[in-house]
Amino acid sequence: MENSGSFFLDAATPEAMDTLWAEGWRHFGTFFFFEQFNEEDNRQLAIIPLRIVLDEFSFSKSQRKLLIRNQAIRVEFLPAFIDETREVMFYKHIQRFKKNIPYSLYDFLDENAANTPCNTLQCCLYQDNTLFAVSYFDVGAQSTSSVYAMFDPAFSELRPGIHTLLEEIKFAQALQKKYLYLGYAHQQSSFYDYKKRFNALQAYDWEGNWAAFQAV
Repeated sequence: MENSGSFFLDAATPEAMDTLWAEGWRHFGTFFFFEQFNEEDNRQLAIIPLRIVLDEFSFSKSQRKLLIRNQAIRVEFLPAFIDETREVMFYKHIQRFKKNIPYSLYDFLDENAANTPCNTLQCCLYQDNTLFAVSYFDVGAQSTSSVYAMFDPAFSELRPGIHTLLEEIKFAQALQKKYLYLGYAHQQSSFYDYKKRFNALQAYDWEGNWAAFQAV
């Protein structure tokens, strides 16, 4: 298998999306890609796709505490879209980073975000009537797949990035989906280590096999 690959696809069935995710593919809008390695700070990092087996998943003690602490937060699921409010939030969100900074929400989503290349939803968190976090995720036949999450840093103490992901898990379980794909992490320690802290976690070996994730 090649170490990387890419193609463009305007539309895919839910079943096709399940197959692509199961083979390690990711997408931003119509651009599909996979890569087994990348470089950061002069290190070559091994990429591992991760997914949660939803019927085996249970919330950890800290995750349950977060949901209880944030129970006054209003959660809303909508078809995906980008508007001025979300763009303002995006530019606040990326100020948290010093490297690998994206330019635009359209780096991750098509202009017709709800339907290109598949059914894409957003999880929105509100404190009172203030929208402070949004995560985008795809819905396949048997799976869901996280695309991108962002939040207003003024609400960081609420851990909104984790909260939206927990709500995505609850949503996928309610739909009786089999897997939730978390995207890529690194075998070595990196910014994406938060994805390794979920139970019922599987990793892909780039040879067609998924197995229980083993932390290094």
